[in-house]
Amino acid sequence: METTAQAVPVSNKMLWIGRVLSGLTVLMLLMDSIMKLMHPTPAPVVDAMTKLGYPDGLTLGIGILLLVCTILYAIPQTAVLGAILLTGYLGGATASHVRVGADIFPVLFPGIMGALIWGGLFLRDSRLRALLPIRS
Repeated sequence: METTAQAVPVSNKMLWIGRVLSGLTVLMLLMDSIMKLMHPTPAPVVDAMTKLGYPDGLTLGIGILLLVCTILYAIPQTAVLGAILLTGYLGGATASHVRVGADIFPVLFPGIMGALIWGGLFLRDSRLRALLPIRS
């Protein structure tokens, strides 16, 4: 059985708010991934990875993974896949912070980023709004 979700029209205001939210999250995630890809790795990145218990050798791989997920999210045709992958990535970040007993902000920040990722996508993608109707 095949069902099709009817696209819900997007107002210009919602579309632009979604684009701004998505753009801001993409910029923040790109900055994070590029810092992980830099050689030599910046001291704050090395310090954060060490505090979370990750060896230096994983920084490049994590940076590549984040960059690929972010690019997928930034491309409209693959944005939903990118959002799903970024949700998993951010879940891992949350788990890492909880595991080492970090303060509340580092634990909550990945969840806030995830909400911004999905919120921006929800506002700019009518197909997603058709799948997850929010009624007033």
